[in-house]
Amino acid sequence: MNNNASGSTAPAPARRRLARRRARGSSLDPHETRRALLLVAPAVAVLALVIGYPVARAVYMSFQADQHLDENGVFVEGGFAGLDNYKHWLLQRCGDVACPPGSTGSSFWEVVWITLFFTVVTVTIELVLGFWFAMIMNGKFRGRGLVRAAVLIPWAIPTAVTAKLWYFIFSYDGIINNLFNSQVLWFGDKWAARSAIIVSDVWKTTPFMALLILAGLQLIADDVYEAAKVDGASPWQRFWSITVPLVKPAVVVALLFRTLDVLRMYDLPQIMTGGGAGDGNDTTTLSILVINEIRNGFNSAAALSTLTFLLVFGVAFLFIKFLGASATGAEGKAKR
Repeated sequence: MNNNASGSTAPAPARRRLARRRARGSSLDPHETRRALLLVAPAVAVLALVIGYPVARAVYMSFQADQHLDENGVFVEGGFAGLDNYKHWLLQRCGDVACPPGSTGSSFWEVVWITLFFTVVTVTIELVLGFWFAMIMNGKFRGRGLVRAAVLIPWAIPTAVTAKLWYFIFSYDGIINNLFNSQVLWFGDKWAARSAIIVSDVWKTTPFMALLILAGLQLIADDVYEAAKVDGASPWQRFWSITVPLVKPAVVVALLFRTLDVLRMYDLPQIMTGGGAGDGNDTTTLSILVINEIRNGFNSAAALSTLTFLLVFGVAFLFIKFLGASATGAEGKAKR
């Protein structure tokens, strides 16, 4: 009896309907499609309310003017502002003149660069260390379960606690200066402060990266390595030709999650340095700038939030489009 996927045991009319649906690119008949839509409709409605409404509200507010005093000292209620809020950030214009140095508007591109700097450096270091840790944890040795549980500890600690912990470690009379017999004022210099933030973030989130990559490594069957050994492949050839290609989906998803996380980073630099290093915005990220701008006006802060959202969305799109990142794995299944 043949039970293949084409349904050859089904009546001829049913097979013709199935063939027509497949020709349209769907395996569901119209009745099943309507039932599926009814089942997912509540979830879609909740997502639209929880995610779609705040985004739409922020975009609407970004086109409204904040209440302010004009150049003649007259109170202005606000109203529709067009692209003024976006000009304020992208062109660093405060009204008809350039924003004065030290204002939030004048620091936008500097903050974007700092945020991208943190993103590239921390994610690169975390990828290398995470891959290394995952390879170690994927090996067979006594106490492997204990090592995996221990690696999770930094990631499980709340970010605010981590920030305060590393703030004391990098303080002038902290462990780092005592250990290296140095007198570095870590939070008084911009590169020292940035280095302290990077070390703190790498310490906290490398375990997350390692566990995601470890999950990908454990999907590789031992038989594949055994066959490569029989064919005479060296350890480097096995790593480069088997491990790297097969673990790539997990690595890309880990990179996507961590990149989006760092682009939104707020707690670590805010608690450790307050967004500066002595003075200026040397460790200010986009999220810190949004919070600071809320004190000046909600609508201009909404425009900045929208720009931040577009940056994060653009990065996520590039990951999915060009690197094939799929958090659900649906894309890979479709290709198979």
